Amino acid sequence: MDIDLNKLSIEDIIRLLESVGYIADRRIATAVYLAIRLEKPLLVEGEPGCGKTELAKAIAKAFGTELIRLQCYEGLDASKAIYEWDYPRQLIAIRLLEGSSTPEEIEREIYSEKYLLKRPLLRATMSNSSKPSVLLIDEVDRADEEFEALLLEFLSEFQITIPEIGSIKASKKPIVILTSNRTREVGDGLRRRCLYLYLSYPEKDRELEIVRKKVPDISEKLANQVVNAIRAIRSINDIVKKPGISETIEWAKAIKELGYEELDEEAIRNTISVVLKLPEDIEKVDPSYIVSKVRGSPSERSNTGKLN
Repeated sequence: MDIDLNKLSIEDIIRLLESVGYIADRRIATAVYLAIRLEKPLLVEGEPGCGKTELAKAIAKAFGTELIRLQCYEGLDASKAIYEWDYPRQLIAIRLLEGSSTPEEIEREIYSEKYLLKRPLLRATMSNSSKPSVLLIDEVDRADEEFEALLLEFLSEFQITIPEIGSIKASKKPIVILTSNRTREVGDGLRRRCLYLYLSYPEKDRELEIVRKKVPDISEKLANQVVNAIRAIRSINDIVKKPGISETIEWAKAIKELGYEELDEEAIRNTISVVLKLPEDIEKVDPSYIVSKVRGSPSERSNTGKLN
C-alpha cells in the first residue's frame, strides 16, 4: 500500500498502527504525527517493556518503510554508529593494483563507496527509498555522553562528512525515534532537539485491547484475569522490576498455551517467572492475594501482596 506521509492525519496513524498490532492512543499518535510533519526526532522515555522499541518497529511496518536500528551501549563510537572502512579488502585491492596503477588511482579506488562499511546512521543518511526510513536509536541512555554529543551533531543537519569522500546529506530525513529507560539522564541539548513522549503502564482498557490483539484466540475471561493480575502485581510495594506490556502479552500466551481456562493460584505459581525475572520479586508475590484481586473478592491483605 502506497502511503503519502504528508497527507496522514492523526486518525490515520492510529488506524495504521493498529493494523500492525500496535494499539496507540491519541497522545502517542499525535507525537508520531508531529515527528513526521515537523521532521524532528522523537525521544520516547518510559518503563522497560512499555512499547518504546515496538513503536518504532510498528511505524516502519505500518508505513511500509525500512527500519534501521542502532542499539546503544557503553563505549559505542563513530566507527560502529556511522561508518568504517573495510581495511582487509582495501589491503587486498592495494596489492592487486600495485605496479599497474598510480598512487592517486589506488587511493581513489580504495576510498570509494564499495569499501565503505555503512553503519546505521550512514545507512539512514544514504537511503534512497521513496519514503523516509525509520531510524531507531535504541536505549540512548546506555551510551556515553561523548556519543550523545556526536549524535546531537548528526541530528542537527542529517549530514555526515567522510574526509576521503566528502559530505553526504540525507535526501530524505529519516523518521528518528530515540528510546531511553532513564538509566541516566539524557542531556539537555539532545532533549531540546527532540519532541518528547513518555510511555508508562497503560490504562486497563487499553492493555486489555492489546492482549486481545496480540493473543486473538484468548477467552475474554482469561484476558481480563491476566490484565487484572498484572495490575495487582504492579501495585505490590517494593517490586524492583515491574512487568510491562510485553510481560502481559507473554503471560497471556503462556497461560493459554498451558491450557488454563482461568488464572488460579496453581497457574500463577507455575508461570510467575514469565512475568517477574528477579527471585526477590517473585518472593514478594502471594498467589492467593493476586487471585483475590483478579476475582474481585474481599481480601485482608495489604498492597505488599502478602498476609498481614
